[in-house]
Amino acid sequence: MVWNKLKQQLESFLSPSLKERVAYLPSGYRYIAEKSNQCFLTVDHKEVFNKKEKSVGITWYETEQEIISDPNITLTVTQKDIETLRATNDKIPEERLQIIVRERKKAAYAKNILKAQSNLYKTDFYKISTIFLAESIESSLDSEDILLNILALIDRRVGKKRLLAMKEQMEGKHPVVRYFYALRVEKKKNA
Repeated sequence: MVWNKLKQQLESFLSPSLKERVAYLPSGYRYIAEKSNQCFLTVDHKEVFNKKEKSVGITWYETEQEIISDPNITLTVTQKDIETLRATNDKIPEERLQIIVRERKKAAYAKNILKAQSNLYKTDFYKISTIFLAESIESSLDSEDILLNILALIDRRVGKKRLLAMKEQMEGKHPVVRYFYALRVEKKKNA
């Protein structure tokens, strides 16, 4: 599929509240073999979907320790999580259970974030966009791929009720996915 056709199809699924704000911009590496054709998402004319862009304040992590020590990351520890840990080892002191569960959740979260970022780094926008257009919106929302999540979140087929129901699910997602979620929820509240 030609880029212009793909771009038209992606834009046709864009939420009406984001039509003037979000744009798909291609890179200009048409004749350089070692550079794949990439595309960047912009919001309000600022590149958002690019690891090197710092102007929007989205963190792209380099190491697991950066994620674990990031004070902006808050993961909810439920009573069920504590009971699961208690069932595996009943000798852990009560005051340590919550700390251990939180640290384990942060470590798992860090591994998932780094895995998603490395997959994203290898991914070609064109290929993922084609997958997005062929699959259901539910599979894109449930995917581990950052780009599929973003494309689904800015899709007009995802309504207000579904967005609000996804709040807890967004807790474990990459900061760029949460950024687009907040952008969409913000626009839904103002609309």
